[in-house]
Amino acid sequence: RGHMRAELKHMQHQLGITTVYVTHDQVEAMTLAHRVALMDGGRLQQLDAPKTIYNDPATLFVAQFIGSPPMNILAGALDQGTFMLGDTRIPTRVRASAPQAMLGVRPEDCHITAPADGRIAATLYATELIGDHTLVTAKVGNDSVIIKSNKDFEAAVGTPVGITFSDDRAFLFDATTGVRLRG
Repeated sequence: RGHMRAELKHMQHQLGITTVYVTHDQVEAMTLAHRVALMDGGRLQQLDAPKTIYNDPATLFVAQFIGSPPMNILAGALDQGTFMLGDTRIPTRVRASAPQAMLGVRPEDCHITAPADGRIAATLYATELIGDHTLVTAKVGNDSVIIKSNKDFEAAVGTPVGITFSDDRAFLFDATTGVRLRG
């Protein structure tokens, strides 16, 4: 399948033809397309280059659909730019308020820290060595957060950890509409 994707991409380039390719497979969409149209329930969610869709999702649906593992999503509220997750307060770049908001961060943009150094307190739930990296699952309340860590990461289940991420890699969405909240 991977070989055929490369062949299709090469043929499209060599022949200089426009191709419309319909798939439910995000890997195929992201690797073959110059532009991707993401649909949900017959409604266009975003139309853009694959890199833009991944790095700048317009909706919660797009954010969760693209990426493997998918974007981490935490439910909370946004009060004048501060995301509230239980007792945790996270300042954001978005100067808005939403009584039901979602904070999204991709696994590769999260980092494990000492509990006191993290933006979010969590408990280590599981680790999975994939080969070139380790997927670390941590529990934040009842929610799971997946962190893509280095291949040498090791820690015991139940260990308290902190999770940190950069402001420019955190995304906020209105939980009711799914629309991305910006600046």
